[in-house]
Amino acid sequence: MVGIKFDDQSVDTSGVSDQRGRGIGGPVAIGGGGLGIVGLIVFLLINVLGGGSGIDTTQLVPQDGSVQGQGTGEGDLETRCNTAGAIDKYDDCFLVKVYNEINEVWTDEFARAGEKYEQPGLTFFTQAVNTGCGQASSQVGPFYCPPDQMIYIDIGFLQQLQQQFGAQGRYAQAYILAHEAGHHLQTLFGTERKVRAAQQSQPSKQNELSVAMELQADCYAGVWSKLADDAGNVSIGDAEVQQAQDAAAAVGDDRIQQQTQGRVDKESWTHGSAAQRKQWFTTGRSTGDVNACDTFRGV
Repeated sequence: MVGIKFDDQSVDTSGVSDQRGRGIGGPVAIGGGGLGIVGLIVFLLINVLGGGSGIDTTQLVPQDGSVQGQGTGEGDLETRCNTAGAIDKYDDCFLVKVYNEINEVWTDEFARAGEKYEQPGLTFFTQAVNTGCGQASSQVGPFYCPPDQMIYIDIGFLQQLQQQFGAQGRYAQAYILAHEAGHHLQTLFGTERKVRAAQQSQPSKQNELSVAMELQADCYAGVWSKLADDAGNVSIGDAEVQQAQDAAAAVGDDRIQQQTQGRVDKESWTHGSAAQRKQWFTTGRSTGDVNACDTFRGV
């Protein structure tokens, strides 16, 4: 099978907050509790470590917040996304549909284990947003905030990241969203709280623990991909699996560091290498089992 096929075309926006076009006052900082597909890497490398990396970050974010094919307007989001062809036409509608299927799959999986799944929220924003983790800029990339259990995405900057780092394809976007939902699972499982405590008690392992947590989210994304495909929620072919694997590799610390600063500093990694990220997504995808995602072994 070629392409992405959903089990239905209904889009539920009830868990979505559309804050695009709403500016926020004051300086923009990075929320320390955020977890993301790229997270602090791009922001830190370009603005702190990289300095003269040659990348003009003002060109990465459309200054008017508009992106062709993105779709705009909070009030009409549900109506627009439930019109014929909207999922294929608009990135926001596609992402909301993936979000719906993520919640459906994990709700079913938790129910099989006798547990109740609490779904995360999804917020669309442009350039900057206030979160439970503090104010955040688009430059951190898509991220999940544990205190408010919310996934935040600037769709315009997401598209720029895909172009900049080669994470091409619609299913690459599905992988990115599933990765952020993987961080939500870590909150529900208590993993995030334990890791933060371990980072405070063992500062020398802070980055190593961060890498393990990010790789586990990659693995959970792979598990979701397998479960959704098997159940028919989101049926895909080999090309889509390759898109996700390529996207996972594209946001590896080594790839991003090489591209943004021309050198690789393994000691500063917080998300894992391209090979590791691809490997752990593939592990989740091949097993469909969250118990196979023990990325903390040996840490």
